[in-house]
Amino acid sequence: MADTLSHQIVIVGGGTAGLAVASHLKKYDETLDVAVLEPKDVHYYQPGWTLVGAGEMKPKATWRPMKEVVPEGVVWIQEAVSSFDPDNNRLTTATGKTVGYEYLVIAAGIEIAWDAVPGLQEALNANVAQSIYDFDLAPRVWEAIKGFGGGTAIFTQPKPPFKCPGAAQKITYLADDAWRKRNVRGKTKLMFFAAAPGIFPVKRYSKTLNEVLKRKAIETHFQHHLVAVDPEKKEATFEHVASGDRQTHAFDFLHVTPPMRAPAFLKDSPLAGEGGWVDVDKHTLRHVKYANVYGLGDCTNTPNSKTAAAARSQTYVVVSNLVTDLEGGQGIAAYDGYASCPLITGYGKLVLAEFDYNLKPKETFPIDQSKERRSMYWFKKYFLPWYYWNVLLKGGDTPMWPLA
Repeated sequence: MADTLSHQIVIVGGGTAGLAVASHLKKYDETLDVAVLEPKDVHYYQPGWTLVGAGEMKPKATWRPMKEVVPEGVVWIQEAVSSFDPDNNRLTTATGKTVGYEYLVIAAGIEIAWDAVPGLQEALNANVAQSIYDFDLAPRVWEAIKGFGGGTAIFTQPKPPFKCPGAAQKITYLADDAWRKRNVRGKTKLMFFAAAPGIFPVKRYSKTLNEVLKRKAIETHFQHHLVAVDPEKKEATFEHVASGDRQTHAFDFLHVTPPMRAPAFLKDSPLAGEGGWVDVDKHTLRHVKYANVYGLGDCTNTPNSKTAAAARSQTYVVVSNLVTDLEGGQGIAAYDGYASCPLITGYGKLVLAEFDYNLKPKETFPIDQSKERRSMYWFKKYFLPWYYWNVLLKGGDTPMWPLA
């Protein structure tokens, strides 16, 4: 590989958003020169880790070699990005290579801040705390749930932004179900701590979820986030987001949804806005300063829930506007903030929440999706993984044409 490379379209990130954009671009015009920068050699289906943690999916079903999922005809540059120079349409990789571009798409995902909570990494290493937010850790969650014999079980949800916002409560409901089946729930105090003011921001779905919390007798502590873990004493400390008051609880089981942040290589770049997120127009997903730069997925400052479904919806907008740019126009495709949260409320039960920037429901099916349904659970468990690997990543879901 030469020290200086150049491609027509360079995509940073080989996750859901990056590969979906690459696939759609090549389907639109196979002659487009598209390159993806992604240092990892494995691609993960992260929505499956909740089911792994509940014993409903095998870990091997949640990953594929990167070489198998990079679209045909797309150049895979197995490098991490070190810095951006958008004024000169180029970036530098971690090994010092320069990559030039006509158009740049940033789909770099989000960084998990395990180190942001003192004691958390040590607790995870000691198998004192659990989390579904990692491929290697997710199977341990199920082992810990199976081995739990009662006591105090604590589940946490951090301050936003964080990906898959529903996962923190999903694994809580599933653990409750599992413990009921094993007749240990009666010996368990189950506590849910969340920095949010309520269980869900969309009223249509929160009504159902509050009923689930009541039915399952889950003790909720909203507007509290985890600030420390003592792995030796098995204690978790929480802080009230407004008052700053702290409380410490002993635990026998602890599941943590960790804090998250913008990727380090983006934070101080010219492409970043407040908080280090890629600074894009929330509708066109075009960078607010650099017209030949787009951003989508978890790494941007768009105020939507960070889900795979949101990335899928954003893909259509980015590809449509970018293709229009290539043809000399200016794309007007607009993202409305669509996100989807398949909220598992127990084994065989799911509320499919779909909504936009205004927190207004935007549902797909001609049914009341605010109700717990077995059909939607099967949809999540069987259809969505198949759709992800065979349709979404391959750009086969919707033909992309420019919107003039």
